[in-house]
Amino acid sequence: QVQLVESGGGLVQAGGSLRLSCAASVRTFSSYAMGWFRQAPGKEREFVAAISWSGGLTYYAGSVKGRFTISRDNAKNAVYLQMNTLKPDDTAAYYCAAARSLAAGRDAYQYDYWGQGTQVTVSS
Repeated sequence: QVQLVESGGGLVQAGGSLRLSCAASVRTFSSYAMGWFRQAPGKEREFVAAISWSGGLTYYAGSVKGRFTISRDNAKNAVYLQMNTLKPDDTAAYYCAAARSLAAGRDAYQYDYWGQGTQVTVSS
């Protein structure tokens, strides 16, 4: 069983930055691909970014590419999402997810474990 705990959310003005963290309680963290998803009120959960087991491959949703950066530290069992130039449309609950594979993409079904989420609110 993998437990994921997100942190770092909050309220920020448009144009600002936040860094989300996800701590994983698992021995073999480097065996998992990781992803970030988000869900805004009244909307479906959507893919944000993913990273392969080594960090060598990353994928981004078109809406965040160039503004968000996903990274991981396997020694710390953690994955991060650096969010820059935030927009009000980025307001959502952000979820960390782990996939039992070396790489995973944008489909939620590829992920086996999910965190509880952290709220990000961007004011205009």
